[in-house]
Amino acid sequence: MARIICLGICALVAGISLVRELLVGTVDLKFIVTVVMFAVALAVAAVPEALAAIVTGALALGMHAMAKKNALVRKMPAVETLGCTTVICSDKTGTLTKGEMTVRKIFTDNRMIEVAGVGYAPEGAFKGSGEVDPENNEPLKLFLEGGLLCNDADLHHAEGKWTIKGDPTEAALVVAATKAGVHIRESRIVHPRIEEICFSSERKRMTTVHEGHDSHLMAFMKGAPEVVLERCSRILNGDQTSELTPEQRARILEVNENMAHDALRVLAVAYRELDRECTVCEESTEVDMIFLGLAGMIDPPREEAIEAVKTCKGVHIKPIMITGDHKLTAMAIAKELAIYKEGDVALTGEDLERMTDEQFEEIVDKVTVYARVSPMDKVKIVRAWKARGEVVAMTGDGVNDSPALKNADIGIAMGITGTDVAKEAADMVLSDDNFATIVSAIERGRWIYDNIKKYLTYLIRCNITEVVVIGGVVLISGPEYLPLLPAAILYINLATDGLPALALGVAPPDPDIMERPPRDPEESVFSLDVRAFVLLAIIIECPIFLGIFYHEFHHLTHARTEIFFMFVIIELIIALNFRSMRYSIFKAFPHKWLLIAILWELLLIAVLIQFPAIRDAFGILRPSSSDLAIILGIGLLVFISMEIVKAVLRAKLKVGRDISP
Repeated sequence: MARIICLGICALVAGISLVRELLVGTVDLKFIVTVVMFAVALAVAAVPEALAAIVTGALALGMHAMAKKNALVRKMPAVETLGCTTVICSDKTGTLTKGEMTVRKIFTDNRMIEVAGVGYAPEGAFKGSGEVDPENNEPLKLFLEGGLLCNDADLHHAEGKWTIKGDPTEAALVVAATKAGVHIRESRIVHPRIEEICFSSERKRMTTVHEGHDSHLMAFMKGAPEVVLERCSRILNGDQTSELTPEQRARILEVNENMAHDALRVLAVAYRELDRECTVCEESTEVDMIFLGLAGMIDPPREEAIEAVKTCKGVHIKPIMITGDHKLTAMAIAKELAIYKEGDVALTGEDLERMTDEQFEEIVDKVTVYARVSPMDKVKIVRAWKARGEVVAMTGDGVNDSPALKNADIGIAMGITGTDVAKEAADMVLSDDNFATIVSAIERGRWIYDNIKKYLTYLIRCNITEVVVIGGVVLISGPEYLPLLPAAILYINLATDGLPALALGVAPPDPDIMERPPRDPEESVFSLDVRAFVLLAIIIECPIFLGIFYHEFHHLTHARTEIFFMFVIIELIIALNFRSMRYSIFKAFPHKWLLIAILWELLLIAVLIQFPAIRDAFGILRPSSSDLAIILGIGLLVFISMEIVKAVLRAKLKVGRDISP
């Protein structure tokens, strides 16, 4: 709109000048050329032609900076959208937590066994009521062997460090088996995998079939305790297999809940023998299983995630945890992270299935934890939040997560554990799978938007002043009294719209950038502060510039000299002010690139005016010391007026925050 107004003024000035001269009959070719050149120069001054390049450059620099902070932005518009994010729906394992699963407890043979050790180093003893020898404990030995075989993870030792390859949850079972003296490769060679019924978020279990010790095959199943338990009809106690009674089922589920209360992720393991002629499928293989036990694993929250959640809550961004874990485990971890508090709601995938979309939308703002959910449940969560007008970021790593990532305003894929399909569907990829990186990217998104807004306001403010002052003089006095020649207009535009504007595009963030609520995505870039600064230019600078010009009107060249240097110097002073549109220059001091840009422009003009040919082209003289004193005095007045506007805007913003709910 501002550009249309400025171009309209340019056309109006040129048209009125021609009409005025036609009426007095003095129009010749030279006059027409002069007016056209002036109109073109004024149009160049009016239009911030570098804006598109500066915006693209700022977004590109922002994407580069995010990449160095482990956030790879795949789609440039996502950078701007990040600053509007109001809800972050995040997976738990590896994102909010360290992703370093360690088996702490094993319940088998109707007894609880503690497992010592942390991380992936296979070091730690097994303890019950005393030392436990896995070699002489058949249920424990078979449990650990089943967890190792029904598993796609592996453990490696290199350069004095233990690392894993594969899913951290599966790796925890491999490490536990290794602690008990089970050899990974030897077991997998002796009992090679023949068939597999894959894990899926809908099935919540995985089954593999292996060569047994005799003529039979062995099928091992691992998965969510309640799901595995449904497939079991027997239980292993000591060396004997017996029917799984209702009392034993209740006891196992009770132990499962107790582990979940202790923030442990719980997996169950079961097995059965199969005839070689048996067809491997869900209906014939995953039935009549023998229950072996439960493994309780801990995956501690990331310290940086705790701080990131705190930051989110401080700026009215709602963090949501989504996990395939037991509801109680999810709630326990969410409490540690301060995502879940008393009065919040935790839902499971089954709860979501029973709700209609309308029912869910009514309570979605109260739900902070989702457990045992499927990828399609994620889509339902995203849509419910978007129906309330929120800007939603959703994380995902699996193939089936792609619909949720595409439906979200910001789809975020995991770089370490994520599939290629998830990464392709996402707007951003986390190379470190860390929740804190999302919050860091949001900060960068706000920072980039603020900088775009700074130099946009700076350019519009300066250009409108130029158009109003120069066009006003021509309209009042006629084109023969041009306040600036076309070359001078173009130089002012080059000096003030070039390097200083670019420097504003890389300015550091304001101190309160992560203390403000998310920006409304419907909010125009021409917000209250932008309008206030543009109005200030019209009220303060335009009358002063016109007054100075007409004060020296009897000496046109001197008047042009003062106007020229006023535009250059005062607009550079304004650039210093626009280091921040909220804070005083004394709190948000100009950064080095802005200072270098301003010093360069001042040095350049000081050198250029030493050449008579350039002074003639610009239609100016060398400024006297009194001229510079007047210009600096006016610059100080403009500087003070802008600081006053900032103070008023800060006070208004503070009042708005104080009365907000």
